[in-house]
Amino acid sequence: MGSGSMKIRAWAALLLLSLGVLAGCGGSSSSDTSSSGSHDFTGTAYPGIDLANTRNAKGSIETTNVTKLKQAWALPLTGQGSYGSYASTPVVVNGVVYSQDLASNVQAVDLETGEVLWSKEFEFSGTGPNGLAVADGHVYGTTPEEAFALDQKTGKEVWSVALHGNVDMAPAVNDGIVYASTVPETPSGEYEAGAAGTLWALDGKTGKKLWHFDTAPSSLWGKPTVNSGGGVWYPPSFDGKGSIYFGTGNPSPSPGAEGAPWGKSRPGPNLYTDSMVKLNAKTGKLEWYYQQTPHDLYNWDFQDSPILVQAKGKALAIGAGKSGVVVAVDAKTGKPVWKRPVGIHNGHDQDGLYAMRGQTSKIKVGEVFPGQLGGVIAPMSSDGKRVYVPIVNHSLTTLSGTELTEEGGSNGEIVALDVATGKVAWTKELTSPAYGGTLVVNDVVFVTEAEGLVHALKAETGGELWQASLPAGTNAGVMVSGDMLLAGAGLPVAEGQIPKLVAYKLGG
Repeated sequence: MGSGSMKIRAWAALLLLSLGVLAGCGGSSSSDTSSSGSHDFTGTAYPGIDLANTRNAKGSIETTNVTKLKQAWALPLTGQGSYGSYASTPVVVNGVVYSQDLASNVQAVDLETGEVLWSKEFEFSGTGPNGLAVADGHVYGTTPEEAFALDQKTGKEVWSVALHGNVDMAPAVNDGIVYASTVPETPSGEYEAGAAGTLWALDGKTGKKLWHFDTAPSSLWGKPTVNSGGGVWYPPSFDGKGSIYFGTGNPSPSPGAEGAPWGKSRPGPNLYTDSMVKLNAKTGKLEWYYQQTPHDLYNWDFQDSPILVQAKGKALAIGAGKSGVVVAVDAKTGKPVWKRPVGIHNGHDQDGLYAMRGQTSKIKVGEVFPGQLGGVIAPMSSDGKRVYVPIVNHSLTTLSGTELTEEGGSNGEIVALDVATGKVAWTKELTSPAYGGTLVVNDVVFVTEAEGLVHALKAETGGELWQASLPAGTNAGVMVSGDMLLAGAGLPVAEGQIPKLVAYKLGG
């Protein structure tokens, strides 16, 4: 990757590297089709299930019946993004599935039959992860250039607003405000010098910009011709008390630029990158921040949506990212309550601090775990007892203070941590990386792995209950609604595979 000025989204690049997948890009046309019928187009739905982003679903699937899941229907995914067809978590409300592919196209689909009720075509390729949120009669989403609102019943565009930078996330919506962020890269996945990610708050009815928060300063630590950073990749969380929580991306270049090794072009901790940030949701005023990786050298985004939970009478916000460390902070103060490294680490966790302090002699050139395409890439889930963490074990190699490479094999794990203490409850090894977020329903945890398997695990022990082979590889999370499970398989990893959104139902 040379000086590190190029950064490809983790799940996409690693699939390319380890599975040899090639994909093209779409155009920029837009069209609509609608056949809404008599469905109830009301209600709310979020990729994280609730505003606390617990990914704790309501449904009838449990350990006693999960083996009865059978495929009910499969819908081809025809949109093409930079790295496949699908990287979002579908959302469901009142028997209607709302789904976005990597060409930004949106569909409303009957949950029981797989019939497409309406579609909105953008054909605007992105790298992901993207996705949708449904509230107040609207379907909210993003393309690589804008945020938009569609009519929930018909799919007709209500408003769209340019955000003046690349956008690649599922938006969040709460109390009539929509939140979406730019990221400092191009739609093809390259970090762009001079770009600083910005979180925007928009009026849900009109798209009017209400406020913004810069996740990296416009000065970019003194060298905007070289540096970039910040951005938000996954939807923020809300505590019901007027505050918003989100995780941020990394600074760049990594590990450094020509003539400025080990991040010398961006001195200091590089706030607010690789951080969990809490703001006033109405005004954007900073309440606190917690930075996991000051002066990051290895693209260790702290990008996951924070999970908001109660543990032993204390409100916690639990975050994670590609540094491979899960952190619970006090939701009131932002002070760490516990930290837990997960996956493989080999002694490089403090390298950023060494570089920031001028102690570069302590940094060992060579293999680094986790790599910039490893750690915790996808969202976690929690049932209030444990946090279920998807892990990618993959390394990078530093050749010097200005150059690194990312290559070689990879595998995955699921680790369950005690919510109150961070103690490891169990670990489940996977043969390929866990790019899709976990989801828990009752006493079952679902997870996908890159080679195209979806697993159901016992929440208490991690024991395997059920698995199914998807029609293609996957980098997407699943969704549960009632007695049905939805899984997106958007990345062919073998000849003849066809990307599809697959629905499983108890009893078939």
